[in-house]
Amino acid sequence: MSIFGKILGGIFNRKKKPAEAAPAPTAAPAAVEAAPVPAAEPVDVEAVLEELAAANPQKLNWRTSIVDLMKLVGMESSLAERKELADELGYTGDKSDSATMNIWLHKQVLAKLAANGGKVPADLLD
Repeated sequence: MSIFGKILGGIFNRKKKPAEAAPAPTAAPAAVEAAPVPAAEPVDVEAVLEELAAANPQKLNWRTSIVDLMKLVGMESSLAERKELADELGYTGDKSDSATMNIWLHKQVLAKLAANGGKVPADLLD
């Protein structure tokens, strides 16, 4: 699984509710069409990460730090992992300048979370 895929799963899979079991129909009329499936609710990324931060003994600032965001979702946040994430997301800058890379990664991850159905605060998408 990709590094971004792990981040996505660590956030989006937190709020999934078990599907409620519906009784099986005994007979379905042939003329009845299947109802359209409603669009999935967007995942409130901020709420999920705030909940994880509140439960974490470390004071982690996911709003500005890719390292802290990765830690919150239970991932390794080493430089090697961040460089691999940078490769996945198409970073073309100097990976030895980790501060610049980290800022870019943080913005890209939040933008990609939003593009994949996450509800991300607008001030974090600038």
